[in-house]
Amino acid sequence: MMDLLVNLYSRQMDILKARTEGVGASIRVALPPEQHIIKDWVRAHFSEYWVSEVSAAMAHQPPGCLIAIVDGQLVGFACYDATARGFFGPTGVTEDQRGKNIGLALFYHTLAAMKAQGYAYAVIGSAGPVDFYVNAAGAMPIPSDKEDIYQDLLRLKPRPEGN
Repeated sequence: MMDLLVNLYSRQMDILKARTEGVGASIRVALPPEQHIIKDWVRAHFSEYWVSEVSAAMAHQPPGCLIAIVDGQLVGFACYDATARGFFGPTGVTEDQRGKNIGLALFYHTLAAMKAQGYAYAVIGSAGPVDFYVNAAGAMPIPSDKEDIYQDLLRLKPRPEGN
């Protein structure tokens, strides 16, 4: 995993926007009263760590969490300014909705929200699907010595049986 940098003023943003037109999901900023629903959904589909990041993103005004809805159901989310200012992520889409460009649309709309708030660049920390971000928005690797913001992250260890 590596950190990536996205130029929010690049022509790639216009191309990305065009690729997301016609996506069969409604993408919007999450509302604070929906926070418990989003966090429960992220917990069920992804991880407790991401629930923490949703909490951080939702604490901002406006919230730094966007959601994707299909037929009244939450199917995806994307956050920014969660772990650090200027960071995109985490983001995820349910398995049954993948391959429909919903993740791409969440990515675009989140980057557009960041740009509207004055960011010129977005950092994708410990990017999982590097090729996805490179192809979608021209993301560029940020050189490092295998050091990133998550390197000293506390991790839960399994409890021994009987405890």
